Amino acid sequence: MPRSTSSSPQPGSRPGRFGLSARLLVLTILFGLLAEVFVYLPVVANYRRNWLSNRIASAITAALVLEAAPNGMVSDDLTREILSSVGAKMVALKTADSKRLLASSEMPPTVSLSTDLRTLTAMEAIGDALDTLLAPRGRYIRVIGDAPMYGEYIEIVVDESPLQRGMYDFAKRWLVITLAISTITAGLIYLTLSWVIVRPMRRLTGAMMHFAAEPEDEARVIQASGRSDEIGAAERELAAMQRQLRGTLQQKNRLAALGLAVAKINHDLRNMLAAAQLFSDRLAETEDPVVQRLAPKLVQTLGRAIAFCQSTLSYGLASEPLPARRRIPLAPIVTDTRELLGLGESNDKLVWTEALEPGLQIDADPDQLSRVLLNLCRNAMQALDGNACADGVPNAITVSARRSGALVTIDVADNGPGVPEKVSRKLFEAFSGSTRPGGSGLGLAIAAELVRAHGGTLSLLNGPQNPIGATFRIAIPDRAA
Repeated sequence: MPRSTSSSPQPGSRPGRFGLSARLLVLTILFGLLAEVFVYLPVVANYRRNWLSNRIASAITAALVLEAAPNGMVSDDLTREILSSVGAKMVALKTADSKRLLASSEMPPTVSLSTDLRTLTAMEAIGDALDTLLAPRGRYIRVIGDAPMYGEYIEIVVDESPLQRGMYDFAKRWLVITLAISTITAGLIYLTLSWVIVRPMRRLTGAMMHFAAEPEDEARVIQASGRSDEIGAAERELAAMQRQLRGTLQQKNRLAALGLAVAKINHDLRNMLAAAQLFSDRLAETEDPVVQRLAPKLVQTLGRAIAFCQSTLSYGLASEPLPARRRIPLAPIVTDTRELLGLGESNDKLVWTEALEPGLQIDADPDQLSRVLLNLCRNAMQALDGNACADGVPNAITVSARRSGALVTIDVADNGPGVPEKVSRKLFEAFSGSTRPGGSGLGLAIAAELVRAHGGTLSLLNGPQNPIGATFRIAIPDRAA
Protein backbone atom coordinates (compact mmCIF):
# COMPACT_ATOMS: atom_id res chain seq x y z
CA MET A 1 0.00 0.00 0.00
CA PRO A 2 1.57 3.39 -0.93
CA ARG A 3 2.05 5.85 1.90
CA SER A 4 2.93 9.50 2.02
CA THR A 5 6.27 10.22 3.71
CA SER A 6 6.01 14.01 3.87
CA SER A 7 2.70 14.79 5.53
CA SER A 8 1.91 11.76 7.69
CA PRO A 9 2.81 12.12 11.37
CA GLN A 10 5.66 9.98 12.63
CA PRO A 11 4.95 7.49 15.40
CA GLY A 12 5.65 8.85 18.84
CA SER A 13 5.78 12.47 17.68
CA ARG A 14 4.61 15.00 20.24
CA PRO A 15 2.20 17.90 19.69
CA GLY A 16 3.28 21.54 19.75
CA ARG A 17 4.78 23.20 22.81
CA PHE A 18 1.45 24.67 23.88
CA GLY A 19 -0.22 21.29 24.04
CA LEU A 20 -2.92 19.88 26.27
CA SER A 21 -0.68 19.78 29.36
CA ALA A 22 0.39 23.42 29.04
CA ARG A 23 -3.17 24.56 28.43
CA LEU A 24 -4.35 22.56 31.41
CA LEU A 25 -1.73 24.18 33.67
CA VAL A 26 -2.49 27.72 32.47
CA LEU A 27 -6.24 27.28 32.80
CA THR A 28 -5.88 25.78 36.27
CA ILE A 29 -3.79 28.77 37.45
CA LEU A 30 -6.15 31.30 35.85
CA PHE A 31 -9.26 29.72 37.33
CA GLY A 32 -7.54 29.45 40.72
CA LEU A 33 -6.65 33.15 40.66
CA LEU A 34 -10.13 34.06 39.50
CA ALA A 35 -11.61 32.10 42.39
CA GLU A 36 -9.25 33.86 44.82
CA VAL A 37 -10.32 37.26 43.48
CA PHE A 38 -13.96 36.44 44.10
CA VAL A 39 -13.06 35.25 47.61
CA TYR A 40 -10.84 38.28 48.31
CA LEU A 41 -13.57 40.89 47.84
CA PRO A 42 -15.86 39.57 50.63
CA VAL A 43 -12.83 38.99 52.89
CA VAL A 44 -11.45 42.52 52.52
CA ALA A 45 -14.96 43.93 52.98
CA ASN A 46 -15.25 41.96 56.22
CA TYR A 47 -11.83 43.26 57.29
CA ARG A 48 -13.05 46.86 56.82
CA ARG A 49 -16.28 46.17 58.67
CA ASN A 50 -14.46 44.60 61.63
CA TRP A 51 -12.01 47.53 61.75
CA LEU A 52 -14.84 50.03 61.92
CA SER A 53 -16.75 47.88 64.44
CA ASN A 54 -13.71 47.90 66.70
CA ARG A 55 -13.65 51.70 66.52
CA ILE A 56 -17.34 51.80 67.46
CA ALA A 57 -16.69 49.47 70.42
CA SER A 58 -13.86 51.73 71.59
CA ALA A 59 -16.12 54.76 71.20
CA ILE A 60 -18.76 53.11 73.41
CA THR A 61 -16.12 52.56 76.11
CA ALA A 62 -15.05 56.19 75.82
CA ALA A 63 -18.68 57.27 76.08
CA LEU A 64 -18.92 55.48 79.42
CA VAL A 65 -15.99 57.50 80.71
CA LEU A 66 -17.29 60.80 79.35
CA GLU A 67 -20.80 60.17 80.68
CA ALA A 68 -19.47 59.26 84.15
CA ALA A 69 -17.44 62.46 84.54
CA PRO A 70 -19.24 65.56 85.90
CA ASN A 71 -19.90 68.40 83.49
CA GLY A 72 -16.80 70.40 82.77
CA MET A 73 -14.49 68.02 84.63
CA VAL A 74 -12.98 66.46 81.44
CA SER A 75 -9.99 68.52 80.34
CA ASP A 76 -8.98 69.11 76.74
CA ASP A 77 -5.87 66.95 77.14
CA LEU A 78 -7.93 64.05 78.48
CA THR A 79 -10.42 64.50 75.62
CA ARG A 80 -7.62 64.32 73.06
CA GLU A 81 -6.21 61.20 74.72
CA ILE A 82 -9.64 59.57 74.69
CA LEU A 83 -10.15 60.43 71.03
CA SER A 84 -6.63 59.19 70.22
CA SER A 85 -7.30 55.85 71.95
CA VAL A 86 -10.52 55.52 70.00
CA GLY A 87 -8.84 56.60 66.75
CA ALA A 88 -11.58 59.16 66.12
CA LYS A 89 -11.82 62.90 65.62
CA MET A 90 -15.33 63.14 67.07
CA VAL A 91 -17.70 61.05 69.19
CA ALA A 92 -21.43 61.78 69.39
CA LEU A 93 -24.30 59.96 71.04
CA LYS A 94 -27.90 59.94 69.88
CA THR A 95 -30.57 59.18 72.47
CA ALA A 96 -34.32 59.23 72.24
CA ASP A 97 -34.43 62.85 73.39
CA SER A 98 -31.34 64.45 71.93
CA LYS A 99 -28.03 64.11 70.16
CA ARG A 100 -24.98 65.00 72.25
CA LEU A 101 -21.40 65.65 71.17
CA LEU A 102 -19.31 63.81 73.76
CA ALA A 103 -15.85 64.66 72.43
CA SER A 104 -14.38 66.50 69.47
CA SER A 105 -11.03 67.74 68.24
CA GLU A 106 -10.35 71.47 67.99
CA MET A 107 -10.96 71.56 64.21
CA PRO A 108 -13.74 69.09 63.17
CA PRO A 109 -12.77 67.51 59.84
CA THR A 110 -14.82 67.52 56.63
CA VAL A 111 -16.60 64.18 56.21
CA SER A 112 -16.38 62.58 52.71
CA LEU A 113 -18.29 59.33 53.29
CA SER A 114 -20.83 57.94 55.76
CA THR A 115 -21.13 54.27 56.71
CA ASP A 116 -24.01 52.97 58.82
CA LEU A 117 -22.94 49.59 60.21
CA ARG A 118 -26.48 48.86 61.36
CA THR A 119 -27.93 48.55 57.87
CA LEU A 120 -24.81 47.70 55.86
CA THR A 121 -25.47 44.87 53.36
CA ALA A 122 -22.89 42.50 51.91
CA MET A 123 -22.86 44.17 48.49
CA GLU A 124 -22.63 47.63 50.05
CA ALA A 125 -19.74 46.42 52.21
CA ILE A 126 -17.87 45.20 49.09
CA GLY A 127 -18.54 48.50 47.30
CA ASP A 128 -17.36 50.57 50.30
CA ALA A 129 -14.22 48.41 50.58
CA LEU A 130 -13.33 49.04 46.92
CA ASP A 131 -14.06 52.75 47.45
CA THR A 132 -11.68 52.82 50.43
CA LEU A 133 -8.90 51.06 48.50
CA LEU A 134 -9.14 53.56 45.63
CA ALA A 135 -9.78 56.69 47.76
CA PRO A 136 -7.14 59.48 48.11
CA ARG A 137 -5.13 59.65 51.30
CA GLY A 138 -6.32 61.81 54.24
CA ARG A 139 -10.03 61.32 53.77
CA TYR A 140 -12.39 61.32 56.78
CA ILE A 141 -15.47 59.14 57.10
CA ARG A 142 -18.40 59.06 59.52
CA VAL A 143 -19.29 55.72 61.09
CA ILE A 144 -22.60 54.97 62.80
CA GLY A 145 -23.12 51.97 65.07
CA ASP A 146 -25.51 50.59 67.70
CA ALA A 147 -25.36 52.00 71.26
CA PRO A 148 -27.85 49.80 73.18
CA MET A 149 -26.87 51.14 76.62
CA TYR A 150 -27.54 54.77 75.73
CA GLY A 151 -30.06 55.09 72.98
CA GLU A 152 -30.40 54.87 69.26
CA TYR A 153 -26.81 54.99 67.95
CA ILE A 154 -23.29 56.24 68.47
CA GLU A 155 -21.49 58.21 65.79
CA ILE A 156 -17.75 58.74 65.23
CA VAL A 157 -15.61 60.51 62.62
CA VAL A 158 -12.34 58.72 61.84
CA ASP A 159 -9.37 59.20 59.58
CA GLU A 160 -9.56 56.64 56.75
CA SER A 161 -5.78 56.53 56.17
CA PRO A 162 -4.99 53.92 58.89
CA LEU A 163 -7.86 51.78 57.58
CA GLN A 164 -6.59 52.13 54.04
CA ARG A 165 -3.03 51.15 55.05
CA GLY A 166 -4.35 48.17 57.00
CA MET A 167 -6.42 47.02 54.04
CA TYR A 168 -3.40 47.28 51.71
CA ASP A 169 -1.24 45.32 54.14
CA PHE A 170 -3.97 42.73 54.50
CA ALA A 171 -4.29 42.55 50.68
CA LYS A 172 -0.55 41.95 50.31
CA ARG A 173 -0.55 39.15 52.86
CA TRP A 174 -3.68 37.68 51.27
CA LEU A 175 -2.11 37.87 47.82
CA VAL A 176 1.02 36.04 48.95
CA ILE A 177 -1.01 33.35 50.69
CA THR A 178 -3.46 32.92 47.80
CA LEU A 179 -0.65 32.80 45.23
CA ALA A 180 1.03 30.07 47.23
CA ILE A 181 -2.25 28.18 47.64
CA SER A 182 -3.15 28.63 43.96
CA THR A 183 0.27 27.49 42.80
CA ILE A 184 0.26 24.41 45.01
CA THR A 185 -3.35 23.58 44.11
CA ALA A 186 -2.74 24.12 40.40
CA GLY A 187 0.38 21.98 40.56
CA LEU A 188 -1.43 19.15 42.32
CA ILE A 189 -4.41 19.35 39.97
CA TYR A 190 -2.08 19.49 36.96
CA LEU A 191 -0.06 16.48 38.10
CA THR A 192 -3.19 14.53 38.91
CA LEU A 193 -4.95 15.28 35.62
CA SER A 194 -1.74 14.80 33.69
CA TRP A 195 -1.27 11.37 35.22
CA VAL A 196 -4.92 10.32 35.01
CA ILE A 197 -5.96 11.86 31.66
CA VAL A 198 -3.16 13.49 29.66
CA ARG A 199 -0.69 10.60 29.79
CA PRO A 200 -3.31 8.01 28.74
CA MET A 201 -4.44 10.35 25.95
CA ARG A 202 -0.82 10.65 24.76
CA ARG A 203 -0.59 6.88 24.86
CA LEU A 204 -3.76 6.54 22.78
CA THR A 205 -2.52 9.14 20.29
CA GLY A 206 0.87 7.48 20.01
CA ALA A 207 -0.77 4.09 19.53
CA MET A 208 -2.92 5.49 16.72
CA MET A 209 0.07 6.99 14.90
CA HIS A 210 2.16 3.86 15.52
CA PHE A 211 -0.61 1.69 14.07
CA ALA A 212 -1.15 4.05 11.12
CA ALA A 213 2.46 3.58 10.03
CA GLU A 214 1.94 -0.18 9.52
CA PRO A 215 -1.73 -1.12 10.01
CA GLU A 216 -1.25 -4.73 8.92
CA ASP A 217 1.25 -5.48 11.71
CA GLU A 218 -0.45 -7.29 14.59
CA ALA A 219 2.27 -6.12 17.00
CA ARG A 220 1.20 -2.50 16.49
CA VAL A 221 -2.32 -3.07 17.89
CA ILE A 222 -2.64 -1.25 21.23
CA GLN A 223 -2.60 -3.36 24.36
CA ALA A 224 -5.39 -2.31 26.74
CA SER A 225 -4.21 -1.35 30.22
CA GLY A 226 -7.15 -3.00 31.98
CA ARG A 227 -8.54 0.24 33.41
CA SER A 228 -12.25 0.21 34.24
CA ASP A 229 -12.94 3.89 33.47
CA GLU A 230 -13.63 5.71 30.21
CA ILE A 231 -9.92 5.65 29.23
CA GLY A 232 -9.89 1.87 29.59
CA ALA A 233 -13.07 1.60 27.50
CA ALA A 234 -11.47 3.80 24.81
CA GLU A 235 -8.37 1.58 24.80
CA ARG A 236 -10.43 -1.58 24.40
CA GLU A 237 -12.58 -0.07 21.63
CA LEU A 238 -9.46 1.22 19.86
CA ALA A 239 -7.84 -2.22 20.04
CA ALA A 240 -10.98 -3.86 18.64
CA MET A 241 -11.21 -1.26 15.86
CA GLN A 242 -7.54 -1.70 14.95
CA ARG A 243 -7.90 -5.49 14.76
CA GLN A 244 -11.03 -5.14 12.63
CA LEU A 245 -9.30 -2.62 10.36
CA ARG A 246 -6.27 -4.89 10.07
CA GLY A 247 -8.47 -7.80 9.01
CA THR A 248 -10.35 -5.60 6.55
CA LEU A 249 -7.12 -4.34 4.99
CA GLN A 250 -5.81 -7.87 4.62
CA GLN A 251 -9.05 -8.93 2.95
CA LYS A 252 -8.97 -5.89 0.65
CA ASN A 253 -5.38 -6.64 -0.30
CA ARG A 254 -6.24 -10.22 -1.11
CA LEU A 255 -9.20 -9.09 -3.20
CA ALA A 256 -7.02 -6.51 -4.97
CA ALA A 257 -4.45 -9.20 -5.74
CA LEU A 258 -7.21 -11.47 -6.97
CA GLY A 259 -8.60 -8.73 -9.19
CA LEU A 260 -5.16 -8.01 -10.64
CA ALA A 261 -4.58 -11.68 -11.34
CA VAL A 262 -7.98 -12.05 -13.00
CA ALA A 263 -7.39 -8.94 -15.10
CA LYS A 264 -4.11 -10.36 -16.37
CA ILE A 265 -5.52 -13.73 -17.37
CA ASN A 266 -8.95 -12.50 -18.52
CA HIS A 267 -7.92 -11.65 -22.10
CA ASP A 268 -6.28 -14.96 -22.85
CA LEU A 269 -8.90 -16.93 -20.95
CA ARG A 270 -11.79 -15.36 -22.85
CA ASN A 271 -10.03 -16.04 -26.17
CA MET A 272 -9.60 -19.68 -25.23
CA LEU A 273 -13.20 -19.97 -24.08
CA ALA A 274 -14.41 -18.27 -27.25
CA ALA A 275 -12.45 -20.74 -29.34
CA ALA A 276 -13.88 -23.64 -27.33
CA GLN A 277 -17.36 -22.23 -27.87
CA LEU A 278 -16.80 -22.17 -31.65
CA PHE A 279 -15.67 -25.80 -31.56
CA SER A 280 -18.75 -26.73 -29.55
CA ASP A 281 -20.96 -25.00 -32.12
CA ARG A 282 -19.38 -27.12 -34.88
CA LEU A 283 -19.86 -30.24 -32.78
CA ALA A 284 -23.55 -29.42 -32.48
CA GLU A 285 -23.86 -29.74 -36.27
CA THR A 286 -22.92 -33.42 -36.21
CA GLU A 287 -25.63 -36.06 -36.27
CA ASP A 288 -24.19 -38.21 -33.51
CA PRO A 289 -26.99 -38.49 -30.89
CA VAL A 290 -24.52 -38.41 -28.00
CA VAL A 291 -22.96 -35.20 -29.33
CA GLN A 292 -26.43 -33.74 -29.95
CA ARG A 293 -27.30 -34.44 -26.31
CA LEU A 294 -24.05 -33.12 -24.75
CA ALA A 295 -23.25 -30.18 -27.02
CA PRO A 296 -25.94 -27.81 -25.61
CA LYS A 297 -24.71 -28.47 -22.08
CA LEU A 298 -21.15 -27.75 -23.18
CA VAL A 299 -22.23 -24.48 -24.81
CA GLN A 300 -24.15 -23.52 -21.69
CA THR A 301 -21.15 -24.29 -19.47
CA LEU A 302 -18.77 -22.25 -21.62
CA GLY A 303 -21.23 -19.35 -21.62
CA ARG A 304 -21.36 -19.40 -17.85
CA ALA A 305 -17.56 -19.41 -17.65
CA ILE A 306 -17.30 -16.39 -19.93
CA ALA A 307 -20.02 -14.56 -17.95
CA PHE A 308 -18.21 -15.35 -14.70
CA CYS A 309 -14.93 -13.84 -15.99
CA GLN A 310 -16.74 -10.76 -17.24
CA SER A 311 -18.70 -10.25 -14.00
CA THR A 312 -15.53 -10.60 -11.93
CA LEU A 313 -13.83 -7.89 -13.96
CA SER A 314 -16.91 -5.67 -13.84
CA TYR A 315 -17.05 -5.82 -10.05
CA GLY A 316 -13.32 -5.11 -9.82
CA LEU A 317 -13.79 -1.67 -11.38
CA ALA A 318 -13.58 1.35 -9.08
CA SER A 319 -17.30 2.09 -9.45
CA GLU A 320 -20.22 1.72 -11.77
CA PRO A 321 -21.05 4.71 -13.99
CA LEU A 322 -23.73 7.04 -12.68
CA PRO A 323 -27.18 6.05 -13.94
CA ALA A 324 -28.56 8.05 -16.86
CA ARG A 325 -32.08 8.20 -15.46
CA ARG A 326 -35.24 9.05 -17.32
CA ARG A 327 -38.90 8.08 -17.13
CA ILE A 328 -39.37 4.88 -19.09
CA PRO A 329 -42.14 2.26 -19.32
CA LEU A 330 -41.29 -0.82 -17.24
CA ALA A 331 -43.15 -3.47 -19.27
CA PRO A 332 -40.72 -3.55 -22.27
CA ILE A 333 -37.74 -4.04 -19.94
CA VAL A 334 -39.43 -6.99 -18.22
CA THR A 335 -40.29 -8.49 -21.63
CA ASP A 336 -36.68 -8.08 -22.82
CA THR A 337 -35.48 -9.80 -19.66
CA ARG A 338 -37.69 -12.80 -20.38
CA GLU A 339 -36.40 -13.01 -23.94
CA LEU A 340 -32.75 -12.69 -22.85
CA LEU A 341 -33.29 -15.65 -20.53
CA GLY A 342 -34.62 -17.70 -23.45
CA LEU A 343 -38.07 -18.12 -21.96
CA GLY A 344 -41.05 -18.26 -24.30
CA GLU A 345 -44.53 -17.11 -23.42
CA SER A 346 -45.53 -20.72 -22.89
CA ASN A 347 -43.19 -23.17 -21.18
CA ASP A 348 -44.12 -26.49 -19.67
CA LYS A 349 -41.21 -26.58 -17.19
CA LEU A 350 -41.27 -22.94 -16.04
CA VAL A 351 -44.17 -20.51 -15.81
CA TRP A 352 -43.31 -16.85 -16.33
CA THR A 353 -45.84 -14.35 -14.93
CA GLU A 354 -45.86 -10.57 -15.27
CA ALA A 355 -48.11 -8.59 -12.92
CA LEU A 356 -47.44 -4.94 -13.70
CA GLU A 357 -49.68 -1.94 -13.22
CA PRO A 358 -50.97 -0.82 -16.63
CA GLY A 359 -48.81 1.94 -18.10
CA LEU A 360 -46.38 1.86 -15.14
CA GLN A 361 -43.35 4.09 -15.66
CA ILE A 362 -40.16 4.23 -13.63
CA ASP A 363 -37.44 6.88 -13.26
CA ALA A 364 -34.32 4.80 -13.93
CA ASP A 365 -31.44 3.98 -16.26
CA PRO A 366 -32.88 1.35 -18.65
CA ASP A 367 -29.58 -0.49 -19.17
CA GLN A 368 -28.74 -0.71 -15.47
CA LEU A 369 -32.30 -1.68 -14.52
CA SER A 370 -32.18 -4.41 -17.17
CA ARG A 371 -28.95 -5.75 -15.64
CA VAL A 372 -30.55 -5.85 -12.20
CA LEU A 373 -33.64 -7.71 -13.39
CA LEU A 374 -31.52 -10.07 -15.49
CA ASN A 375 -29.37 -10.95 -12.47
CA LEU A 376 -32.36 -11.57 -10.22
CA CYS A 377 -34.32 -13.59 -12.78
CA ARG A 378 -31.25 -15.67 -13.75
CA ASN A 379 -30.70 -16.45 -10.08
CA ALA A 380 -34.34 -17.50 -9.81
CA MET A 381 -33.97 -19.80 -12.85
CA GLN A 382 -30.81 -21.37 -11.39
CA ALA A 383 -32.59 -21.90 -8.06
CA LEU A 384 -35.47 -23.63 -9.87
CA ASP A 385 -33.15 -25.74 -12.04
CA GLY A 386 -33.56 -29.31 -10.85
CA ASN A 387 -36.27 -28.35 -8.35
CA ALA A 388 -38.99 -31.00 -8.32
CA CYS A 389 -42.53 -29.72 -8.74
CA ALA A 390 -44.79 -30.47 -5.80
CA ASP A 391 -48.37 -31.68 -6.32
CA GLY A 392 -48.23 -30.87 -9.99
CA VAL A 393 -47.49 -27.18 -9.39
CA PRO A 394 -44.92 -26.07 -12.00
CA ASN A 395 -41.87 -23.98 -11.22
CA ALA A 396 -42.73 -20.30 -11.59
CA ILE A 397 -41.12 -16.88 -11.69
CA THR A 398 -43.35 -13.86 -11.08
CA VAL A 399 -42.33 -10.26 -11.77
CA SER A 400 -44.76 -7.78 -10.25
CA ALA A 401 -44.52 -4.00 -9.95
CA ARG A 402 -46.58 -1.15 -8.57
CA ARG A 403 -46.27 2.53 -7.79
CA SER A 404 -46.96 4.12 -4.40
CA GLY A 405 -46.59 7.90 -4.66
CA ALA A 406 -43.04 8.63 -5.82
CA LEU A 407 -41.81 5.05 -5.12
CA VAL A 408 -41.85 2.17 -7.60
CA THR A 409 -41.57 -1.32 -6.11
CA ILE A 410 -40.61 -4.35 -8.23
CA ASP A 411 -40.80 -7.90 -6.81
CA VAL A 412 -39.05 -10.87 -8.42
CA ALA A 413 -40.43 -14.04 -6.81
CA ASP A 414 -39.97 -17.77 -7.38
CA ASN A 415 -41.38 -20.89 -5.74
CA GLY A 416 -38.04 -22.65 -5.39
CA PRO A 417 -36.20 -23.85 -2.28
CA GLY A 418 -35.67 -20.30 -0.96
CA VAL A 419 -32.57 -18.77 0.65
CA PRO A 420 -31.17 -20.24 3.86
CA GLU A 421 -31.12 -17.84 6.80
CA LYS A 422 -27.36 -18.27 7.26
CA VAL A 423 -26.72 -17.21 3.66
CA SER A 424 -29.21 -14.32 3.73
CA ARG A 425 -27.08 -12.35 6.22
CA LYS A 426 -24.30 -11.92 3.63
CA LEU A 427 -26.41 -12.24 0.54
CA PHE A 428 -25.40 -8.91 -1.02
CA GLU A 429 -21.67 -9.11 -0.19
CA ALA A 430 -19.22 -9.90 -2.97
CA PHE A 431 -17.94 -13.50 -3.06
CA SER A 432 -20.18 -14.37 -0.07
CA GLY A 433 -23.77 -14.44 -1.28
CA SER A 434 -23.85 -17.43 -3.62
CA THR A 435 -26.31 -20.19 -2.69
CA ARG A 436 -25.24 -22.73 -5.31
CA PRO A 437 -21.99 -24.63 -5.89
CA GLY A 438 -19.69 -22.88 -8.35
CA GLY A 439 -21.45 -19.52 -8.03
CA SER A 440 -19.30 -16.39 -7.90
CA GLY A 441 -21.46 -14.44 -5.45
CA LEU A 442 -21.14 -11.31 -7.60
CA GLY A 443 -24.55 -11.04 -9.28
CA LEU A 444 -26.47 -9.84 -6.22
CA ALA A 445 -23.60 -7.57 -5.12
CA ILE A 446 -23.58 -5.85 -8.52
CA ALA A 447 -27.39 -5.60 -8.56
CA ALA A 448 -27.46 -4.05 -5.08
CA GLU A 449 -24.78 -1.52 -6.10
CA LEU A 450 -26.76 -0.49 -9.18
CA VAL A 451 -29.98 -0.06 -7.17
CA ARG A 452 -28.18 2.03 -4.53
CA ALA A 453 -26.87 4.28 -7.31
CA HIS A 454 -30.55 5.05 -8.05
CA GLY A 455 -31.13 5.97 -4.40
CA GLY A 456 -33.13 2.78 -3.87
CA THR A 457 -32.84 -0.49 -2.01
CA LEU A 458 -32.61 -4.17 -2.91
CA SER A 459 -33.79 -6.57 -0.20
CA LEU A 460 -34.80 -10.17 0.34
CA LEU A 461 -38.29 -10.67 1.76
CA ASN A 462 -37.96 -13.53 4.22
CA GLY A 463 -40.34 -14.51 6.96
CA PRO A 464 -43.81 -15.93 7.50
CA GLN A 465 -45.24 -13.88 4.64
CA ASN A 466 -42.97 -15.77 2.19
CA PRO A 467 -42.95 -19.42 3.34
CA ILE A 468 -42.14 -20.77 -0.13
CA GLY A 469 -39.38 -19.69 -2.49
CA ALA A 470 -37.61 -16.35 -2.46
CA THR A 471 -38.80 -12.83 -3.21
CA PHE A 472 -36.38 -10.00 -4.00
CA ARG A 473 -37.78 -6.48 -3.81
CA ILE A 474 -36.42 -3.48 -5.74
CA ALA A 475 -37.56 -0.09 -4.45
CA ILE A 476 -36.54 2.93 -6.55
CA PRO A 477 -37.86 6.43 -5.75
CA ASP A 478 -38.35 9.13 -8.34
CA ARG A 479 -35.83 11.94 -8.38
CA ALA A 480 -36.82 15.11 -6.54
CA ALA A 481 -38.33 17.72 -8.82
